Order: sequence, then C-alpha cells, then structure tokens
Amino acid sequence: MKISIRIAALCVASAIFAHTGLAQGQTQLPANPLDIIPSKIPFDTPYGAPIQLARAQALVQSAMAEATRRGWPMNVAVADSGGNLVAFARMDGAVLAAAAISQHKAQAAVTFRRPTKVFEDALQKPNLNYLLTLDGIIASRGGIPLVDNGRVVGGIGCSGGTSSQDEAICAAAAAAMNK
Repeated sequence: MKISIRIAALCVASAIFAHTGLAQGQTQLPANPLDIIPSKIPFDTPYGAPIQLARAQALVQSAMAEATRRGWPMNVAVADSGGNLVAFARMDGAVLAAAAISQHKAQAAVTFRRPTKVFEDALQKPNLNYLLTLDGIIASRGGIPLVDNGRVVGGIGCSGGTSSQDEAICAAAAAAMNK
C-alpha cells in the first residue's frame, strides 16, 4: 500500500513538472498574455497632416467603383488624422445601419492606428476581452488606416456586406491611395 501511494505521488509530481516545463528547464510563460512586455510599442506609426477633401472623395469613389464591380452595395467613410469625418457615400441599396458602422470603422482605424480586423481577431483570444471596455473600439473588419509617407493621414471604413467583403473594398481603396 505504501509503495502504491509513493508511486502515485511520484506520478503526480512528474506530471506537475512536465506541465510547467520545469522538467525540461524551460521558463514558464505568463498565464495572461497581457503580462508580456513587448520591447517596442506596436502600431506606433505617427499621425500626419489630415487627409484633404479631394483625396478623401477620390478614395470613396475608388471604393465605390470596386464595390460596384463586385455587386456589393456599400457605405464608405473617410476620416482625417483627427478622426473627423471628411467624406461619406451610401450606395443605392446599401443597408441603412451600415452608414454609422462605416464611419465608426474609419474613426477607429485612425484613432488606434491599426486595421479594425486586429480587434476582431483579439476578441477571439482568451484574456483579450478587455478591449470591450475601450471607447471607440469596433471589432469588425472593414476599417483601415490611411498611411502616406509613413504617417497616418486618415482612415477608411466600409460597411454593408460581410466583414471580409467590407475589408476587401477598404483594402482596394487604400491600395489605390498610394499609386
């Protein structure tokens, strides 16, 4: 009986060491990924001068042309580097609720200097649901920062289709900006 208890205790101890990585001499990662301290700040592209109206309108037209080509009625918004709405269009047949969503995506992309897909991805991971407590977050694809000469000059947001459709239209317009 004493031998069985000792064997059981050894098995438990071995399992604990193997699980923590101590048996292999590994360091243990923190249980919460937010406890990891990166060596540099992510998404630190500096803000630049606000996008001008003519350029913002050209981006909206570019996005609408791509959406028309694909047969996807969209709402398209462009915000400047301060998060202010500069240009907006709602295509015929685009869902009404998506007008506000496209504007929110554009503002979030510029405010946080990252695509809104980052927030969508983060909410799928454990310990990152704190994002829901931050003002201005929208965890849906379709918001992309507009970068010119290494500076964020604005953001574009599209809404009306699935998140992946919204993102595709925004990406096409953002790519056209730097041609």
